[in-house]
Amino acid sequence: MKSERLLSILLLLQTRGRVPARELAERLEVSVRTVYRDVEALSASGVPVYAERGRHGGIELLAGFRTDVTGLTADESRALFILAAQGAHAALGLDSALGSALRKVMAALPAPHRPAAEVTSRRVLVDATRWKGGPQKAVDLDVLQDAVFADRRLRLRYRHSDAKEARTYTVDPYGLVSKAGVWYLVADRRAEPRLFRADRVQSATVLDDPVLRRPGVELADAWEVLRRQVEEGPGGIDVTVRVRRERLDMFQRLNAASLVALPEDDGESEWVTAHLSYGFVQEARQLLLFADRVEVLSPPEVREELAATAASVTELYRRAGSGRD
Repeated sequence: MKSERLLSILLLLQTRGRVPARELAERLEVSVRTVYRDVEALSASGVPVYAERGRHGGIELLAGFRTDVTGLTADESRALFILAAQGAHAALGLDSALGSALRKVMAALPAPHRPAAEVTSRRVLVDATRWKGGPQKAVDLDVLQDAVFADRRLRLRYRHSDAKEARTYTVDPYGLVSKAGVWYLVADRRAEPRLFRADRVQSATVLDDPVLRRPGVELADAWEVLRRQVEEGPGGIDVTVRVRRERLDMFQRLNAASLVALPEDDGESEWVTAHLSYGFVQEARQLLLFADRVEVLSPPEVREELAATAASVTELYRRAGSGRD
């Protein structure tokens, strides 16, 4: 564990330059005292590392010092060759760069680890897209990338899913996120985190103004807030249903995002009780997919909504069958 920690400190210092001891301690999940002991160990082994105290102090390598570190473990070597989210690299125009980087890593790996890494790349594949996701609209991420990496503000023409016309926004981008094959821009608008689907951006312009992010907030922090907002949604409507046992597995798969808890199954009854939460009453219409295999028990307004919807569908097909326009 200590050898891995020393290597991590060396890599961080080589990448970042001067780093406060407290930040190193937080990253490595050890005490500041342990960090200083590790620095002494690095120094004793010949690494030109030193510490400066004070408000702007930190731990730093001697200027110009570089080292080629190839001491990867077998698991680390294999992990690098599991090509997760290949579509993400393609969307960013980095497919060829990824292949080139992996070839360089392979050449730098310790000889005993190379066969395992090569086999891993042929035996494990991660596909981040959903089953039957449908055709995806082509997304041009070039301008969004430019703004993200240049730390510049963006002016967007953006159309929301429930809007007929696009609106104009000036935003401060944190970065791009690929979620199940869908790209999102995470940005602040008027110091509030916002989420923009890249395929709904009609036009984007990089402005000359520098980005204005909230102090101390990184992309991961802003994404976590937005992710929770999407998953937890508004207050919600609690719905209790009963499901016929022969449809229980399919019911759980198709309603996983709305399930409050796993269904109460005694293993014997014909019907199983389940509890769901929807943002609004009309969302419950998806339960009609199960016809008479799912019955809403409460609340009354959801039962009424499904009954009215089923009646309107019945009338539609009755009229079509009678030849009326």
